[in-house]
Amino acid sequence: MTTIECQNLGNQQRSPQTILPNLGLVCITISQQVRFKTITRTRYLKLSLKERESTLRQLYQHNLQRLHDALTFCEQHQIRLYRMTSNLFPMNDLEDKIGENLLEQMADELGKIGQRAVALGIRMVLHPDQFVVLSSDSPEVVQTSINILARHAQDLDLLGLPRSPWSLMNIHGGKSQRAEKLIQVISQLPEAIKSRLTLENDEYAYSASEILAVCQQAEIPLVFDAHHHICHENLDSYNEPSVATMFEAARETWKNPDWQLVHISNGETAFKDRKHSDFIDAMPDIYHQAPWIEVEAKRKEEAIAHLRSWWLMGQ
Repeated sequence: MTTIECQNLGNQQRSPQTILPNLGLVCITISQQVRFKTITRTRYLKLSLKERESTLRQLYQHNLQRLHDALTFCEQHQIRLYRMTSNLFPMNDLEDKIGENLLEQMADELGKIGQRAVALGIRMVLHPDQFVVLSSDSPEVVQTSINILARHAQDLDLLGLPRSPWSLMNIHGGKSQRAEKLIQVISQLPEAIKSRLTLENDEYAYSASEILAVCQQAEIPLVFDAHHHICHENLDSYNEPSVATMFEAARETWKNPDWQLVHISNGETAFKDRKHSDFIDAMPDIYHQAPWIEVEAKRKEEAIAHLRSWWLMGQ
């Protein structure tokens, strides 16, 4: 997809008359329509080389079909943002190169999915797992993290998705009080990774203001999470002034503000509970200005429908 095509998609629904945030589905559906298969490393390493190839081929083909199913589901439910699972192609970063080679063989199939996403106007993004820690004191952990990001970037390339924050790879800051280390590592990342990389504030290690400073110096976008922010700052409302302030500051890190993406979740048992709730029943008012919102709730598409019914319809 070209930058111009992304620009056009990002500008849809953004006219002054109707500015409606796009609510995004995270990974799977609460129904069985979008579910993926995986394999543990322990089980995989017990297989012979021949068994590894046949097992991964079958698994990858299954997950590719489920990815098509995810796009179909999003089309049917008018969802224009989809976060892919980070475990879409397990074991594709191992030294045996089996998974990597299989994906190269499936390049045409992968490319068709990316083309279909463009045709449907669906933005596809990725959130690599918690093992990606670019700020670690361990050189081995940092290199492993870069390797994981490199494989994700290659997957996005095979899907034909652009090297830009339109098809972002979003991670947390990792080890606390390592901002300089984080900036240094990001500055040295390959273009295929850095061009897509975004950082997110969290409840523990990096506040929104701290990760904002990193993003500004590293020149990458900030994905603002309002719930992480209220938990970290011990706030009692999503409408505390600092929520809007950080949302607006995060927007400045996006070269194209129409691509700005934010996260929302609610606490499961209390407002500042870090565990995600089934549905979203509280939203920051400032999020009415967000072009793209990932809905991190346990009931997935049902939570999106619920949010549309009381929040979007109330605009």
